Amino acid sequence: MRSHIFWRIVIGILVGISIYVDSINHITIINPLNEKFIINRDTQLRRGLDTLGGLQTLLQADVSNCNSVSQSDLQVTRQILENRANALGVGEIVMQIAGQCRIVAEFPGVSNPEEVVAALQQTALLEFVDMGSNPLPEGTTVLTDHDQPSTGTQPSTPPLTSTAAPSAATTPVANATAQPGATATAAPQVYHTVMTGAALDTVTVQAGTVPGSYQVAFTLKSDGATVFSDYTSSHVGQYLAIVLDKKVLSAPVIKTAITSGQGIIEGGFTSATANALAVQLRYGSLPVPVKVVESQTVGPTLGAESIRKSLLAGSIGLAVVVLFMALYYRLPGIVADFALISYSLITLMLYKIIPITLTLPGIAGFILSIGMAVDANILIFERLKEELRSGRTLQQAIDLGWSRAWPSIRDSNTSTLITCLILYVFGNSFGASMVKGFSINLGLGVLISLFTAIIVTRTFLHLVLDNLKLGEHPRWFGL
Repeated sequence: MRSHIFWRIVIGILVGISIYVDSINHITIINPLNEKFIINRDTQLRRGLDTLGGLQTLLQADVSNCNSVSQSDLQVTRQILENRANALGVGEIVMQIAGQCRIVAEFPGVSNPEEVVAALQQTALLEFVDMGSNPLPEGTTVLTDHDQPSTGTQPSTPPLTSTAAPSAATTPVANATAQPGATATAAPQVYHTVMTGAALDTVTVQAGTVPGSYQVAFTLKSDGATVFSDYTSSHVGQYLAIVLDKKVLSAPVIKTAITSGQGIIEGGFTSATANALAVQLRYGSLPVPVKVVESQTVGPTLGAESIRKSLLAGSIGLAVVVLFMALYYRLPGIVADFALISYSLITLMLYKIIPITLTLPGIAGFILSIGMAVDANILIFERLKEELRSGRTLQQAIDLGWSRAWPSIRDSNTSTLITCLILYVFGNSFGASMVKGFSINLGLGVLISLFTAIIVTRTFLHLVLDNLKLGEHPRWFGL
């Protein structure tokens, strides 16, 4: 009885949370003590390319021999490209490695395909920029003199082996004296690039001097070490910003001259932020150059019609399953229907929280899992009827029905999960996102259906049937 009461409370809380999450599109929970967000996230259903429309692009390593591309470099390239696309505000991106040297990229809902394709093909530029004594905040876009047109007095790209002048960063272009009679215009400030990411040799994360803190340690190549030594010796106490694609990542202060070619970046890093900065430093440019070999825009019209038909099919399927269970298994079947509704609410909640991108195959996997969700109930109810015909009490029949049907339920669902795993590995390896989406949704549906069949249905049955006398209502159990 204590076990039944416990599960009633758990199921009630879980269903209540599911109804709440399913009915809203954004969750906001604020700590009343400091008025900071505890939870602040979007819970709208994520839709895939085939249901929302957008851009699908096939990228290929721009090398002469695909076999020379390592999978680790290709994986890092995929990560950098995804981060770059996210910076454009493109949400719900799907990027997968396909084969030896290709990456399949999907951008649902994108409205500017030309900008996305251009951003994917550009080469990331990592720069160490002199900020003087007034650093810019993280995320600020800056204009540097790297790759800028020459002014005649300053080289457009300072050579790596040259020593940067101390005043290079403190004299902005905007301070030039206007000619008499000319209209003064506020030109943007141009900062001096001391060196680029090509000078870095290694970047690692290590524990800081304060317990729980982290540092980013780096070493420089020989030419870079010379430039860095000369620059830091004359700029102690000033700020040297780390800039990726003209945006400030971090702006540490130069505490001492770095003459050994080895340095440490401190700044109150956590493990996650230190590793993120290390990845950006280590892979400021793409390890593998890529080119767009195919790009196509997918319209949302077909997706909208397919969603409408999928929802209709799912509604019909759910209604048929509910009617069958109620008519054939009577009262236990009605109890199973309520468990099936709980299954649908919990599944939808997980889709929104995880979140899972709903493609058409993924929707098909969910619809298929609705039918499979009652498989375990059918096995259990058949065993329940057999135990009742053998003269067991109702409570004994419920417990024996579950325990004796469990081996069949376990084996059948295990085989389905193995199939889902194979489909997931196949889809992930070859960039078949639709196969991957189908396997994820079906596998998640199987796991949730096991919970609802073994826990929810059983708890509901004890709640409804423990106080009934079987001899007075045999037809309620299909006997």
